[in-house]
Amino acid sequence: MDTKYESSIREIPYPQEAVYHRLSDLALSEEVRDRLPEEQREEIIFENDSITMSVPPVGSISIRICDREAPKTIKYETVSSPLPFNLWVQLLPVTETSCKMKLTIKADLNPFVRGMISKPLQAGLEKLADAIAAGTYE
Repeated sequence: MDTKYESSIREIPYPQEAVYHRLSDLALSEEVRDRLPEEQREEIIFENDSITMSVPPVGSISIRICDREAPKTIKYETVSSPLPFNLWVQLLPVTETSCKMKLTIKADLNPFVRGMISKPLQAGLEKLADAIAAGTYE
């Protein structure tokens, strides 16, 4: 059964195009590592179109960009993950110097798994949204 999780909307004090450019090239997102807890920094690898990370207790997850719609949407899909999912980053302009962002995860989860991971997954999505919103996009 498809289950959708959405972050709350974050406002980012940078132009939509600048945020899109940085997020659509994952190699440029390396600075996100600095905002992660110390024990997680070594467990994440950024490449141009993919991220590989260790997510306890789930294990290793690798995602890649599967679609870009400049400057408003970046879609990711799992390459390797115990639980396949898709992740969307949606960006909308607010002014010429700011934009809004929302993250969405869609996963095919059975009721048992959904019950176990819904709260941690939602919390993780909010933390990721916070880290993205706190980024520098110059």
